[in-house]
Amino acid sequence: MNLPDPQVIANAWMSHLRDPGQWQSWFKMVPEAEANPVAALLKEVGAAIEPETIEQLKNDYMANVGELWQQFMAGKPPAMADRRFTTPAWQGSAMSSFSAASYLLNARFLTAMADAVDAAPQQKQRIQFAVQQIVDAMSPANFLATNPEAQQKLIETKGESLARGLANMLADMNKGHISLSDETAFEVGRNLATTPGQVVYENPLFQLIQYTPATATVHQRPLLMVPPCINKYYILDLQPENSLVKYAVEQGNTVFLVSWSNPDPSLDKTTWDQYVDQGVIEAIRVVQEISGQDQMNMLGFCVGGTIISTALAVLAGRGEHPAASLTLLTTFLDFSDTGVISVFVDESQVAMRESMLSKGGLMKGSDLASTFSSLRPNDLVWNYVQSNYLKGNEPPPFDLLYWNSDSTNLPGPMFCWYLRNTYLENSLKVPGKLTVAGQKVDLGKIDAPTFIYASREDHIVPWTSAYGSLGILNPGKGKANRFILGASGHIAGVINPASKGKRSYWVNDTPAKGGKNAKPVAAEDWFAGATEHKGSWWPQWAEFLAEHGGKDVKAPAQHGNAKYQPIEAAPGRYVKVKAG
Repeated sequence: MNLPDPQVIANAWMSHLRDPGQWQSWFKMVPEAEANPVAALLKEVGAAIEPETIEQLKNDYMANVGELWQQFMAGKPPAMADRRFTTPAWQGSAMSSFSAASYLLNARFLTAMADAVDAAPQQKQRIQFAVQQIVDAMSPANFLATNPEAQQKLIETKGESLARGLANMLADMNKGHISLSDETAFEVGRNLATTPGQVVYENPLFQLIQYTPATATVHQRPLLMVPPCINKYYILDLQPENSLVKYAVEQGNTVFLVSWSNPDPSLDKTTWDQYVDQGVIEAIRVVQEISGQDQMNMLGFCVGGTIISTALAVLAGRGEHPAASLTLLTTFLDFSDTGVISVFVDESQVAMRESMLSKGGLMKGSDLASTFSSLRPNDLVWNYVQSNYLKGNEPPPFDLLYWNSDSTNLPGPMFCWYLRNTYLENSLKVPGKLTVAGQKVDLGKIDAPTFIYASREDHIVPWTSAYGSLGILNPGKGKANRFILGASGHIAGVINPASKGKRSYWVNDTPAKGGKNAKPVAAEDWFAGATEHKGSWWPQWAEFLAEHGGKDVKAPAQHGNAKYQPIEAAPGRYVKVKAG
């Protein structure tokens, strides 16, 4: 089953949304499956539901339709809690409120159909996801003909809002993505990624930034940060008030950071092995030479955490243990449950990608961005269609959403290896199953205590999956791993500055052992015994780094050393390259 694109669905089904009567004809649409993508999906769903269940759903549906129609004829506005339809423009118009209520009724009906499907778990999840895409796309709020707020603004502005909306849409078509933020308000190096530092090393795959100390003394062991290569590194260094990099520097750490290149055709044959060996392992070597320390604290975020863990396992196979500690932020090591993103990963889809990219080529950043946007279409697609195009508004400046639109490419061979060996086959956690950079990979041989952070509402890395790393990683003799659960999602949970005092986090002081013989408590049991604390988890992490950072020494007076001289000021060139 091909998963529908939200914007394609919306365009194809605009005519149905303009006529509320069409909402009462779902089953009549099924015979048109060959010409109608929504009908084709409904036919597939209907064929996988017990006849008694379908009959009950139909009866409930028709009863609800009748009740809604009676309310409409009696002039009684329907009760709606959905925030899309709570404004006076929706509530004050009988036709608009009826249209919205009809849509919500049909949305519940379609969702109930998908939930009733008798299928294997992954197939059922794919059907539920596809139905949700259709439901979100078909909202009457998404179209001028059925959105009373947009119509009202059209009248008030004498058509100017529509002209601005069309201009916004044409501009976004030229850019290749929907504008989520005022992109003229930000510039990397001007008001984003401004923590002072110097690029002290570069190769075609990455630049290594060394940040300027902010304290007179620093921990003896430096901190190496590895962000995801799927996104730009400056998610960790947005503006000064919400920069994790700046915070780490201010806590007395000598911070080094990997700034991945944005691959172009010259890197389209780069492999996962090269990201590990010529990327992270090379960065570790340079940091060791510059700092004079054999060991360092290390951090990996999302896929950066997967890469750095792989690198440390490769080095362990070579008899090297450069990590004094490891921090993993919203990271998969066990891919047993990858959440909603698993709808995009099965043998046929991975094989298709491999046939296109495994020997060379680029996985385009725009394609990756569209995939992630489809996981939250109301927040990252339709909300902006309504505001930017239908109402002619300009999106407000928002640094995180600016970053979200600054996409990166991935080399095809690296991307295909990652898809097959982690998401599809979950081989990384199996000791010795994979060979990377000439070494059998056994994550249990990493000899370092680990600070594992997960976000409770993370839709990309479910927190229970991040928690599963406790059963894989060995903290080392006499040491202990730590697990902290933060509020919010994949990004907002991580970027939660200590100075703001927002959100909360959960801790459970039950010893969190790790490694082959460890049996951490189940994730649900861990949470049941956890204590919630208000504010940011960052101070907890700072304490962990200090614990494993060695003694305090005088801050370095210069960047790099005689061998590794500064190349250019942070943030460097690589992070400014746009995905073509």
